[in-house]
Amino acid sequence: MVAGDLVRTEPDIIAEDPEHGYGAVRTISGRISVARQYTPAPPGLPFSSVALTRLDEALTLASRATGIAFSVYLGDLGADTRARARELHADIGPDAADAVLIAVSPGKRRVEVVTGAESGRRLPDRGCNLAVMSMVASFKEGDLVGGLVSALRMLADQAGHAPKRR
Repeated sequence: MVAGDLVRTEPDIIAEDPEHGYGAVRTISGRISVARQYTPAPPGLPFSSVALTRLDEALTLASRATGIAFSVYLGDLGADTRARARELHADIGPDAADAVLIAVSPGKRRVEVVTGAESGRRLPDRGCNLAVMSMVASFKEGDLVGGLVSALRMLADQAGHAPKRR
């Protein structure tokens, strides 16, 4: 017998049970054995809708207050995480100079903060490092969204208010 073959040797021993449908048989002892196809649950989103709302609000408030376009990337960054984060930052387009990307690669346990030419003047490396340390501390506690929200607030505080346009 090969896996998946249905073998019927004695008609009164193996019979489909009308109550349970296809894949159910009544054994010699009278017990009903039911085979069901295993279908894995589809992968869920990494964040609940409440968590996404918190993150969206933090991104919006940080961007409005500072005039810097903050972005978050969560996913695999490949072997060279810094190079990939820079590529993602460059994909922002013409506004990349005034943008900041927080890239998190949970599988590699890496966090990269990439600033543009203009946003980098307002966010020194020290401020970015403090935000990363804050994120890592929250991540270790299992609070991914809390770490990102905290880092966004820290970076926004460090950058200060948006410069006035003339």
